[in-house]
Amino acid sequence: MPRIIIDNLASKAIESEDKSKKLLQVLLEHTDWMHACGGKGRCTTCKVVAREGLQHFESITHIEQRLVNLNKLQRNERLACQVTISSDVVVAVANENKLPHLKYSD
Repeated sequence: MPRIIIDNLASKAIESEDKSKKLLQVLLEHTDWMHACGGKGRCTTCKVVAREGLQHFESITHIEQRLVNLNKLQRNERLACQVTISSDVVVAVANENKLPHLKYSD
């Protein structure tokens, strides 16, 4: 059962019960998370910054690679709507995608 730690949300810990669920779906079951395009990989608002465990994210998708090529996604950033995780990870909410009603710890 992979564990997701959201570092800048006071190290909020989430246990993922289903490795086949997209990361965005898991996050939305436990907290609010920006996702303006509805999880279609078009906007980058659902991106997570991988602080630990980047190797536990599934391989980069063609959608993410296109965004990397356009400098809209860094190598340590992944679209939560596009990926699953296989083991424990530590992530952070990207500064530009923080929601105003949540209290962030950085």
